[in-house]
Order: sequence, then structure tokens, then C-alpha cells
Amino acid sequence: MNLKDFIQGKKYLLHVKSSNEDEVRKISGEHNLSIPVSQVLFNRGYKLGDNIREFLFTSYEKNVPDGNLLKDSNIAVDRILKAIKEKEKILVFGDYDVDGISSSSLALVCLLPLGAKINFFLPNRARDGYGLSTKIVQRAYENGYKLIITVDNGTTAFEAAALAKKLGLDLIITDHHRPQDGVPEALAVVNPYQDECKYPNKFLPGVGVIFKLVNLLYEKKKLFLPEKAYELLMLGTIADVMPLLGENRYWVRYGLSKANKKLSYAMSVLSRNVRLSKERISSLDIGYNIAPQLNALGRLSDPRDGVKFLISSNRNDVDRVGKVLFEMNEARKRVERQIYDDISVAIDSGKINLEKENLILAAGSGWPTGIVGLVAGKLAHNYGRPAIILHIAKDGLLKGSCRSIKEFNIFDALSENKHLLKTFGGHSQAAGLSIKQENVKELKENLEQKISKELTPFDLKQKVEIDATLQLSDMSKKLLTDLEQLEPFGNENPTPNFLIKNISLLDKPRLLKDKHIKISVFSDGVIKPVIFFNRPDLFTVFNELGEKNFDLAGNVTKNEWEGRTNIELFGVDLVI
Repeated sequence: MNLKDFIQGKKYLLHVKSSNEDEVRKISGEHNLSIPVSQVLFNRGYKLGDNIREFLFTSYEKNVPDGNLLKDSNIAVDRILKAIKEKEKILVFGDYDVDGISSSSLALVCLLPLGAKINFFLPNRARDGYGLSTKIVQRAYENGYKLIITVDNGTTAFEAAALAKKLGLDLIITDHHRPQDGVPEALAVVNPYQDECKYPNKFLPGVGVIFKLVNLLYEKKKLFLPEKAYELLMLGTIADVMPLLGENRYWVRYGLSKANKKLSYAMSVLSRNVRLSKERISSLDIGYNIAPQLNALGRLSDPRDGVKFLISSNRNDVDRVGKVLFEMNEARKRVERQIYDDISVAIDSGKINLEKENLILAAGSGWPTGIVGLVAGKLAHNYGRPAIILHIAKDGLLKGSCRSIKEFNIFDALSENKHLLKTFGGHSQAAGLSIKQENVKELKENLEQKISKELTPFDLKQKVEIDATLQLSDMSKKLLTDLEQLEPFGNENPTPNFLIKNISLLDKPRLLKDKHIKISVFSDGVIKPVIFFNRPDLFTVFNELGEKNFDLAGNVTKNEWEGRTNIELFGVDLVI
């Protein structure tokens, strides 16, 4: 990275990428795209005609690999078909997050029409913990189940798999979490992260793995998948923050196109809960407004209601659970805000000293395990440091979640310290763990040393990528239409950030709810409203700015209200 390409904003280091004007104009002419959007493509590495077309126009033929490449997929399909034919009882065992809820729903939606004698179980986060346990296997055996299929979990269920084998229960593991020390001994382990697996897309969500499996099964029977499967695949992929490129991008686009033609009743209830009334829902609407409601069940209550909600045809049942989802999500927000505020106070007071510490670690007995991951994510984002937030259980064991910055692989760091942990699992930037109280201090010291050794002070500075420059006069319906071609936005394909130079304030800033800033900006005869969410620190800055020009980093958004569409800006930072 060239340090000359960085500009210091009020909060962030802005990485302003340099682009070739001639190449950008060539992209604009060949693909009928506005200059700012063409610059976004160029700066994100889409410079050749073929790879631009492949990105803009995803296709099944080019972007979706053959499911047969998944290791053990055919073994799993044949065993499920045998269970259906012989009327054996099948148990689907899921997880308590949206990926697990949508995975379980998808298995039921696809296998029930084929005559499967199928039931499902999702663990209670507080009572049952994560993943398939020996207790569940034993109970399944005693209730006459012959086949267990895990969805979005199972890669670390060694003891449960051993018991299943001992009891004569067949186990099919479908998962997408990274193996730690091999995989359990099961009839089939379908997980693209296995070293021996030839499936090229290693970033399938849990719902994507079970989708590939049932899709192979339906192909074998020469049948079409139920339409509901595509909505569930889209929902789980977005909610689990999978990279929205390649195959994932294709399926999310496909699912959104179907949803926007006709929303399912469950999705319409979730939209109504958050007053989402738009002509077209986006991946960001799913990620920020719809998925969190389902996640709240798993964080604070019984996630099994989430499956019933998604697949039920009884509207009264859907309405009833929809009301619970709304209330749970509101409760989740309150608890999350309180925990975050508690830790922020500790940082502001110096109890957690970020001048000396590179890792935020905090624990509390009243912090629900289902909420601490959200708090860790918010802390990592707002302070630019890896964060580990733990719940102190009555037995003295600490359970919690880690969130990291892209420069630091938290999964690998935990792997190096697994001797200190009771359990752990996850991905490079998000993981869960449990640990004894007496080991916490050593874990913190080891992680601090690793961060100090591997990362520079520059790595720990909060940065924002600027994808293109923009003028207020560029903000037209054409720009919105072109930006929509880059959707769905999410992980690895974020909403573009633009730098708008030499603009001025039109009037005094307004402080909304003591935390948001609303301003109007002016340049070249054009006036646009800008809102900065959760940036009360800028209120004084704008009040003192006067008539001085400044540069604004932000992203373009469409505001739909009472049938009218306005083009607005979400502010990210400013440079004075």
C-alpha cells in the first residue's frame, strides 16, 4: 500500500485509490455506465471486458459449480433417498443463528414434499450450547431416529459422532466452518473447507451446503426445487455475512429477484415490523433490518420458532411469531446498547487502555452469550481493534465471541492457544470460544504479543476505502440505476464510498436523538442532504466550520417515502 494514497479524515484514514482516466472512460463507454460507477469497477479490479461482464451479469453456467464436487455429497444423497424410501425417521439438527434457522427450514421445505419422515431440533444457546452433543444423539436414538443430518454445524462434533457410530445411527454432517483437527467420523461430511474437497467455492454458507445437497437429490429425481428454497438460501447467505461474489452473488441476486416479484408472507411480516415499505428490498435491507429479527430469537429465546415462522402456511401462526420476533429484537437492542455503553465507559475511563492494549477484552456475568458477539463486532468496527466479549457463567466458565479486523486472523490466533480453551470455532474474523477463568489472563497476553508482533501501528488505524470521486451534480437517477447493477452489496462487495471535494455547508448542523448529525451541503449550484449516523463528535466540528470548504466521504442512497424518491448521502467522514 502506498501511504501517499491515504488522507487523514476526522476519524478514519481514507484510502483514495488512483485510477486510469482513459481506462475508466473506456469502461463507461463499453458498458453504458456513469463515470463514478466505472471508476468503482476499475478500482475494485474489474478492468477487462470479460470480468466486468461476469460481475455485472452473473450466470448459473459461469458462477455455479457442480455440487458433485463436494466431498461425500453423493454418499449423503443416496443415504437420504434410502431413508425416504424406507420411511426411516430423520432428524435435522441446526444452529440458533439465521444461517442455522434457514438451513433447517430449507431441509424441511425440500425433504417433506418427497415423503420424508423428518423432524428438526435447534439448540437453545444458553441451555444446550453450540453444536451436536452426545445428549441429542442419545435422545434421537431413544426416539427411533435412524439418520441425523446436521446443518451449519457438526465439524467439531467428535464425541457426538463417536456415540452415533456406537449406537448404529447414521450421521451426515453438512457444515461450512473450518475444521480444527480433522473431521468427525461420520457416514458423510459435506464441508467445502475440508482439504480433500474439490469444490471451488470455499465460502458457501451453511444454508448453501445443504442447498447444494438437496439440489443434487432433486436432480437425481428429475424434480424442480420448491421456490421457497431460493428465498431461504438468499436469507442465510446474507445473514451469515458470506462474500457476495461469484456463486453467492448469483444466488442472492436470484433470491432477491424472486422476493421482489412476490414477498413470502413471513418476509412481509418482518418488513412490516421495521416499517420497510419499498418497491424493491435489497441485500442491505435483509442484513440490517430483516435478519436481525430472526437472530434475536436465537440470542434471547427459542430459535425453533424461527423455523416454524419461515415455513408455516398458517398466517395466524406467522403473525403471532412475527410479533414475538419484533419484541425480541427490541429487547436485544436494549441489552446490546447497555453492554456496549458499559465497555465504552471502561475505555473512556482508561480501565481498558487502548494506548497500551491492542485487544479489547471484557467480561460480565449479566451479559447474555447471544448478545456479546454483536457487541464485539461493534467494538471492533468502532475502535479498529480485535474484540473478545465474554459471559461469565455460574460455573465459572466464560463463554463468548470474538470479532476481528481484516489484518488479524482471530481463528488462527485461537488455534495457537487452543491449550488454554475449552472449545472454540469460527472464521478468520469471527469466532466463538469458552475458557476457564484462570486461563483468560494468559490468553490475553498471548494475543497481545501476537498482535504486536504481526501488526504495525498503521494496521491498527481505522481505514475506509474510497472507491471513486464524485460531484454533487453526478447524483442523478442514472447514477442510482448504475449503482444497482453492482448490487447485492455486502461482504467483499461493500456499498461504494465516494469522495466529494470542495463542498460547503448550507446551514447549521442538526443533532438528531443526541447521536446523528444532519446537514445540507452545496456545490456547483446543487444542494444535497447528508446524514451521519452515530457521529455526535461532528456536531461541534460542523458548527465551527463556518464557510470553509471541506471534502466529504460518503455513499449514495435512495430515500423512498410516500411514493417519492430522493437521492441522498450517508456521511462516513470529512476532511478539512
